[in-house]
Amino acid sequence: MEIVPDTSVVIDGRVSEQIEADADPDSEAVGTGFAGGTIVVPEAVVGELEAQANDGRQTGWEGLEELQRLVALDEDGTVDVEYVGRRPEAIEKRDAGEGEIDALIRDIAQDRGATLLTSDDVQAEVARAKGIRVIEVEPTSRDVDRLAIEEFFDEETMSVHLKTGMAPMAKRGAIGQMHYQTIAEDPLSESEMREYIADIEEAAESSPDGFVELSEPGMTIIQFRTDRIAIASPPFSDGLEITAVRPIVKTDLDDYEHADELRDRLLERQRGVLISGSPGAGKSTFAQAVAEFLADSDYAVKTMEKPRDLQVGDEITQYTELGGEMSKTADSLLMVRPDYTIYDEVRKTDDFEVFADMRLAGVGMVGVVHATRGIDALQRLIGRVELGLIPQVVDTVVYIEDGQVETVYDVHTEVKVPEGLMEEDLARPVIMITDFETDQPAYEIYTFNRQVVTVPIGEEEGGPGAESGVDRIAKQEIEREIRAIAQGHVEVELRDPETAIVWVEERDISGVIGKGGGRISDVEDRLGINIDVRTFAEKPGGKSQGGGNDSGGGPSGGMAGKTVVPEITSRHVIVPMEGHAGDTVEVQADGEYLFTATVSRGGEIQVSRGSAIAEELESAIDHGRTITVVPS
Repeated sequence: MEIVPDTSVVIDGRVSEQIEADADPDSEAVGTGFAGGTIVVPEAVVGELEAQANDGRQTGWEGLEELQRLVALDEDGTVDVEYVGRRPEAIEKRDAGEGEIDALIRDIAQDRGATLLTSDDVQAEVARAKGIRVIEVEPTSRDVDRLAIEEFFDEETMSVHLKTGMAPMAKRGAIGQMHYQTIAEDPLSESEMREYIADIEEAAESSPDGFVELSEPGMTIIQFRTDRIAIASPPFSDGLEITAVRPIVKTDLDDYEHADELRDRLLERQRGVLISGSPGAGKSTFAQAVAEFLADSDYAVKTMEKPRDLQVGDEITQYTELGGEMSKTADSLLMVRPDYTIYDEVRKTDDFEVFADMRLAGVGMVGVVHATRGIDALQRLIGRVELGLIPQVVDTVVYIEDGQVETVYDVHTEVKVPEGLMEEDLARPVIMITDFETDQPAYEIYTFNRQVVTVPIGEEEGGPGAESGVDRIAKQEIEREIRAIAQGHVEVELRDPETAIVWVEERDISGVIGKGGGRISDVEDRLGINIDVRTFAEKPGGKSQGGGNDSGGGPSGGMAGKTVVPEITSRHVIVPMEGHAGDTVEVQADGEYLFTATVSRGGEIQVSRGSAIAEELESAIDHGRTITVVPS
């Protein structure tokens, strides 16, 4: 008898199980003819298992182990094992889920007149429809009481972190007070890690409490009951790694400050809400509380998540990406017409666009956003959503810190003169961000000289005597305008909200003022501020330190201020300092200190992009400020 197994029974280990049961005289199993027969293994099965193993998927390893058991049974004479057919091509392995591999396996069974062994319902039905003899066995299943990794959890554990060669680690403590700590002494071996991974993947496949959320080469994400488990493997990661996260607390809206006001606000009409906070602050926990409150208030509530890990009741359906795109999920939800949708998490531009589209279609939206301040969450909409539509998309921002509601902002539009400006003809639409508790304005967002600016109001940033946000914006915009005209150094001094003094080089004075004062008048009209243009010779103390001095100088101790033009590459901001290798210098923007650095042997200073220093330096360059280097 010839048996052709497909991938499903090889992974499950059912082939060797059937052979051993048939060969065992004491077994109660009815003889199937497996023992003494020929197991015809398609190369398509081998290729698929190899591809899965190379992708770091445990199913591939389990299938290869089953093939090794079949070789052992062949060597002891229990069965004959024969490998036949061709290896699947790359596109066939990639489209295995579309049935390409299964078709190759069926063709071999049909050509040889053999019996197909499978635990796949669809494979069995298609084979029978084509006249192929089929033995269908039940897929391996088990009742899962608990996962092996649960030994590392206690009631204060939010996440467990396991990696080959490292001692187990965990984040434990109350929300907002988590500590990353070692929870066992001995490092984990690769075999131990593979046992944990096999246990998790088997539970996800065989238990109704688990499912595979994501399966990509090198990364598998599994949801098992309340645990979200990420399994990383080479080459995606530098070693096998398991990260398991579970909620340590479930809350309802009454547990939070402003609960009554938030309830009234959410029930008044369908809202656009952003829940913001840093990682681990309790954003998703609060979102879950909002979702269940809305569901209990007779609203139809759905969620959009990748992965799905909000702990909500069965009455709330949780959706993930449809066809790999949240936009398709949104299209489906618009047909379902929920009253509210919880979007966890809104991160990429596509996410913000989907959020905005659903909100503008009339669906109440609650989005979870990583942000270190409440205003940062709202600013992430700028450039992704038309400015005037932002209050229609988001009218409430909730900032969570240490598991508590720290700040709530109301977002609306007013037509007014922005705070700090005086001229009535400067009135424009202004997005007002108001503190929900005090009803006092906290920020204004508006267009100033073709730039979108966010200006803190009152003492939100800085203390008494600190330069206000609108002053900083005004100075930057005046500098930008004058630098577009002048060739030399420029400095701006604000005397009051209506008046500024601009200091320029002697050679630039006439060009900046223009014929009959026309050029500077145009600038004044655009900015709504009176500008007095003067030369540095008239300024007490002259230029600011380092301003505009482009003399070269010698090595350390002899170098005067040097004007430089930094180069921005894909990875670095490079400040050229040829001839000053080894010197310790200060880098300044318009005389304002940025940072201290040592010039490399190659005669340059390299600052990695993405760092705080690089961001300050790039901002200075973008605003046209003069970058100078002086001895430290």
